[in-house]
Amino acid sequence: MAQDLKDCRVSCKLSWEDLQTLCRRERLVCKHLNVTKNNFNYYEVEYLCNYKKHKGREFFLVKWKGYTESENTWEPLRNLKCPTLLHQFREDIKAALLQANEPLDSDSLSAPVVSFLLQKAKQRIKLQKWENLMNQTCRHKGRIFVCNEVDLDGPPKNFTYINENRLGKGVDVNPVIVGCECDNCISQPLDGCCPGLMKHRRAYNDSGQVKVMPGVPIYECNSKCRCGPDCANRVVQKGIQYDLCIFKTANGRGWGVRTLQRIYKNSFVMEYLGEIITTEEAERRGVVYDKQGVTYLFDLDYVDDVYTIDAAHYGNISHFVNHSVSNN
Repeated sequence: MAQDLKDCRVSCKLSWEDLQTLCRRERLVCKHLNVTKNNFNYYEVEYLCNYKKHKGREFFLVKWKGYTESENTWEPLRNLKCPTLLHQFREDIKAALLQANEPLDSDSLSAPVVSFLLQKAKQRIKLQKWENLMNQTCRHKGRIFVCNEVDLDGPPKNFTYINENRLGKGVDVNPVIVGCECDNCISQPLDGCCPGLMKHRRAYNDSGQVKVMPGVPIYECNSKCRCGPDCANRVVQKGIQYDLCIFKTANGRGWGVRTLQRIYKNSFVMEYLGEIITTEEAERRGVVYDKQGVTYLFDLDYVDDVYTIDAAHYGNISHFVNHSVSNN
């Protein structure tokens, strides 16, 4: 039964929540989805899209999850058990009324305000789905959050979040074929130890912060090395360790990235990921990007063949890092 549900979810492109709603609508009991006869009539608020007062009582127009907009219903406040959605909706109403220069104590909302509220609710759902997808894709400790309180833009188009570089046409990057034989690369390094490529100078301190000067290559231990995943010479490969937020900037610079945790100097933050392409392809794309006024090309160093990473359409959170003239 569980495998059947998984196959159904994949073939129909439904989330577990959507499958629960479908079972309730069809009044089908499913223990794997926790759907019983006792909760057939359970309804989940997807978003709120209108508001009015009648005889001093507050009513909200509710879009129910799993149901069409034609099935929206007006509900009194006492019927709603979604405090977070209610708080956000009230804040959106205030912002919309101020923007429209309308009184804050209105018993009903104008058409422009209602339109804004509907667009904002749908935008948040799209951004939440995008946030969930990115966190499902990445394989690291740090979580990614998304925030847009500037406009009604949703997730960027023509961009796919990836967890490792993609190889473009004509690119042949040799996989790792050798590794060191050290049990402990720091205290008992053997000949051929990966840090030995830097004359056995440690690239990182015990906290994983970079010790070498800028411009010096770092050779981390790899999957062929005998040392374990806790080796002090493995930092970048562990991925992002901090919670980060992709946010819409208020100065017209598009999306940016800010940290949600304190990051100490010389700490590894993120790897620049994208599509690895040849120099010739990079030059061709560069002409197009120059006309658009953007570029995501980053030349790779310390390799025999000259390749470039293009993060325009495939990348991770580094795609959204904005340059700042007053960087911290």
